[in-house]
Amino acid sequence: MIKIYNSLTKQKEEFKPIKNGEVKMYVCGMTVYDLCHLGHARVLVIFDLIHRWFKESNFEVTYVRNITDIDDKIINKSFENKITFKELTEHFIDEMNLDIEALNILKPTYEPKATEHISTMINMIQILIDKGVAYQAENHDVYYAVDKFHGYGKLSGKSLKDLQAGSRIEIDQNKKNVFDFVLWKSAKKNEPAWDSPWGRGRPGWHIECSAMSNEILGHHFDIHGGGQDLQFPHHENEIAQSEAANECQMANYWIHNGFVKVDNEKMSKSLGNFFTIRSILDHYDGEVIRFFILKAHYRSPLNYSDMHLEDAKQGLTRLYLTVRGIENSAGIKIDWNDNYPTKFKNALNDDFNSADALSVLFDLSNEINKTKTASYSLKIMLVNLANIIGLLTQDPEIFLKGKNSKKTDLNIDELIKKRNDAKKYKNYNEADSIRDKLLSQGIILEDNAEGTIWRKK
Repeated sequence: MIKIYNSLTKQKEEFKPIKNGEVKMYVCGMTVYDLCHLGHARVLVIFDLIHRWFKESNFEVTYVRNITDIDDKIINKSFENKITFKELTEHFIDEMNLDIEALNILKPTYEPKATEHISTMINMIQILIDKGVAYQAENHDVYYAVDKFHGYGKLSGKSLKDLQAGSRIEIDQNKKNVFDFVLWKSAKKNEPAWDSPWGRGRPGWHIECSAMSNEILGHHFDIHGGGQDLQFPHHENEIAQSEAANECQMANYWIHNGFVKVDNEKMSKSLGNFFTIRSILDHYDGEVIRFFILKAHYRSPLNYSDMHLEDAKQGLTRLYLTVRGIENSAGIKIDWNDNYPTKFKNALNDDFNSADALSVLFDLSNEINKTKTASYSLKIMLVNLANIIGLLTQDPEIFLKGKNSKKTDLNIDELIKKRNDAKKYKNYNEADSIRDKLLSQGIILEDNAEGTIWRKK
């Protein structure tokens, strides 16, 4: 039984799919005008975890993660770089996919681009106009009238009365209400534009996800998710659009992951504490970033610092050291009645608690490391459980020595041989000198019954 904290009801609930054995899930993806940052990494990893766990729990999963490939930021950056918006977005989609591969993210079932679904958006906007909850203003833009939707604020807990009391939003004379939001923007000179009943233009941001989820998953689906920053106004506006158009509940469960902080301050470009995935990958393996994200429960704030990322590297290294030397474990099934698998399953069934699931992996690692004659089957169990959440998927030697280690392996192996020869002839000063030399280069030697092995520090 999987339990989910539902942002809509503000409580943990037993997951009950609309159709038995199936899960339909929509997650707001990237706006592709720049490299992905650590906040994007958290969304990608968390909903990949959820995707993986539903599949492991024998659900047929339809997972949609969209790409926003048209908006103001994209247009402005394409103008700055003197290229078309398509050239810009295709470049950053390729860059995003490199980051996704490094983080070991499974492909979603569908990855629709906004520009591929313009006609669907136009149809939905027309339905909203016909129902009297949208209108075209004098500037030819089309707006959603928030006061026409009586459920507005039910996700975020914000009422229009409270919002108006604390509003600092600049008055727009084209709107009937300060909180009305744009569904269709009339085209400015040289901007990308599409034909519509209201003139040439392009869709607003919020209508994209309503239209694409509606087209691919239907009017009513199981789960909608994204980062906490999208809860208001984006997801609130999606509900208003979809439920007014379709006259039924949009999604049964809403899942939001917490903010990323840097040294306990919210990450933002304005504060200068902004980190791209690519910049972190320059120093750490993608699996270390994934491990770092999974160490915290998805609803908790994730605090980034060099120390925390280094701790994640050491923790993952410890697990890889435990399973070093293991052969391929593919095809060996997990017995979910065993002690550790049961605890692991219970953790993930409890609102996808990856932090507790990792604790189970470390408990299992500790048991394996208690004795040199530990059961090989326990190592297989550790690998297979970790694989479920996208960890321990590499050859331990490659992770521990580094992906490009083959270029340096020969030299290190030669130094190890010299050290062993020095020890054999009791020349311990030379042996210690070789060990120290390697350590200064970030190479750690470990002596065991089979001989000497090495790994990167």
